[in-house]
Amino acid sequence: MSLSAGTATIKSWPKKPESKTSGNIIAMNTVIDEFADIKVMRFEVPGWNDLSLKQKEYAYHLSEAAKLGRDITWDQYCKWNLRIRHAVEAILENYKGERDCQEFLDFTTYAKRLFFSNGIHHHYGEEKFFPACPKEYFSGLLEAVGLNEGSKDILEAIYSPDICPVRRSSASEGDIVKLSSVNFYEGVSREEAEGFYSKLEDPAIERPVSHGLNSKLVKEGGKLIEKVWKSGGIYGEAIDRICASLSKALAAAENETQKKAVRQLIDYYKSGDLKTWDRFNITWAGETDGTVDFINGFIEDYDDPLGRKATWEGYVHIKDYEASRRTDILCSNAQWFEDHSPVDPRFKKQVVKGVSAKVVSALTLGGACYPTTPIGINLPNADWIRQEHGSKSVTIANITRAYDKASLEAPRSALQEFAYDQAEIEAYKKYGPYDDEIHTDLHECLGHGSGQLLPGVSPTALGEYQSTLEEARADLFALYFIADPKMVELGILPDEEAWKPGYSSYIRGGIFVQLSRIELGRKVTEAHMQNRKLIAEWCYEKGSGQNIIEKKVKDGKTYFVVNDFTALRDLFGDLLAEVQRIKSEGDYEAGKALVESYGVNIDPQLHEEAKERYDALGLKPYGGFVNPEIKPVIKDGIIIDYELTYTDDYIGQQLHYGKKYKTL
Repeated sequence: MSLSAGTATIKSWPKKPESKTSGNIIAMNTVIDEFADIKVMRFEVPGWNDLSLKQKEYAYHLSEAAKLGRDITWDQYCKWNLRIRHAVEAILENYKGERDCQEFLDFTTYAKRLFFSNGIHHHYGEEKFFPACPKEYFSGLLEAVGLNEGSKDILEAIYSPDICPVRRSSASEGDIVKLSSVNFYEGVSREEAEGFYSKLEDPAIERPVSHGLNSKLVKEGGKLIEKVWKSGGIYGEAIDRICASLSKALAAAENETQKKAVRQLIDYYKSGDLKTWDRFNITWAGETDGTVDFINGFIEDYDDPLGRKATWEGYVHIKDYEASRRTDILCSNAQWFEDHSPVDPRFKKQVVKGVSAKVVSALTLGGACYPTTPIGINLPNADWIRQEHGSKSVTIANITRAYDKASLEAPRSALQEFAYDQAEIEAYKKYGPYDDEIHTDLHECLGHGSGQLLPGVSPTALGEYQSTLEEARADLFALYFIADPKMVELGILPDEEAWKPGYSSYIRGGIFVQLSRIELGRKVTEAHMQNRKLIAEWCYEKGSGQNIIEKKVKDGKTYFVVNDFTALRDLFGDLLAEVQRIKSEGDYEAGKALVESYGVNIDPQLHEEAKERYDALGLKPYGGFVNPEIKPVIKDGIIIDYELTYTDDYIGQQLHYGKKYKTL
């Protein structure tokens, strides 16, 4: 079903036209909608028409599989999410009353935020958000579309600040499992969950499975029971439809390794066996010849307060061969970077295996990657697979380009507001965007795959601080090596000064600018934001005696300026060594102290200033995307092509997905 067919039945909802393209870059606006603190964008997919019909078919069925897991992610984020979404969808499609009044406009903004976050909690800050329209008005909307029955508890879940106040708790006091709204545990305390899994882990096992990755832990009859997410189990209906699309992709796969990987993924979904998941990841990581690639499954554990259970996500992308030359160079020199890392030799890999990385163009985002998406990915996550078989990384170039294009379309920029002077602005314009790309390459290609755990150290030893420290390790690796003369020698950087604007940008962003994304009075809770704040503030404090980073005030405004770039690189190296030690030794207390001391709490005056200055720019601090649609072109009953179209109807796509990909 096409997007236009999927939205044709929407009553009183204005349908916007689609933009068509041959698959190459076209002229179109990037930002298609703005609301609350969010902008919604389109990303272009260059080279679509360079694919063969078979490759397009493979990409199409993988894309269908990526969209079919959407309901899983919604339910994982909070048990109320799907019921609330279905009610909101019914109102948007069927309400016959006035839609131009302020109350309905406020309701529509809530609906947009709900879709964007895959639920009732902010996608980044993780706090619950609320409709601006009165509860009584919302109740009237439900009644108007025939949803009287059961509406009381839905309204309470939407409006009560005491019901599911935060998606994932990182509170320093209380039980973070019980305080979290994620649907990974039921009737279980943190102590019980950690005790359950500690009994399953054996330090003597060299290749441990990721216990708990694909299951819900519940207490029934006083006993703890794992309910696995698999065919015939929890989320079985959705998983069966994912498998059906994966099965169709098999026939169009580009090579035998791709076919093997897809078969193993289907087997894993049907069995729920984590050993099969590991076998799939090994095969997937070794498949580097195909042009079309994908991610599909329960993968990242950022959303679990204990850093164990994975949220469902899907991704389909196309290799950019020309741009991948840069990452090929990095991968071919992976051993050099590992050998020259400033960490204790005990924590280094003696032999780096199977590191591969490519620059790609995103085609389809799904699950936890939709509408918001990473700009780089490095998998698999299992430490032993990385060590024995290597990893596969991608830098997602067209997403980065979309962000850059959106910033150029905006009348004012954060760079002009927060950079100290014109020299700093011009330096960033010259090299900054490229520095950001190289940082992502180093972070994903080499940073996540560097180092090793000491024998007997559990991959989950750092608990709720694991995600933040892992991102910090990868960022520090990138920050340290982007300034190495090796980067010029390899032809990746144009000269020995090119990395400096990247340092300035990282410090002012991590210590100051990113505070604009957080509500006043709140702490930093998201792992990537904690990581950047941790690094910037640690370096600011440790370098204060030498004035390496200086806090300056000009015309009543605060700025953070790097005075000594070489000394700052040394600090990045020192912190990288410590973070790698913490990870390698599983030093929970040291990791906790680092994150809590530098990554969580915000100076209230600095926070207020950052928000005031950013808000005055009229910019939206968060961005996400609509997917392009892939439509089969049929002639005489035969598919002769797959056409790519770009929509500018954000709600239209959400409602279309709610129909076509509803599985739960």
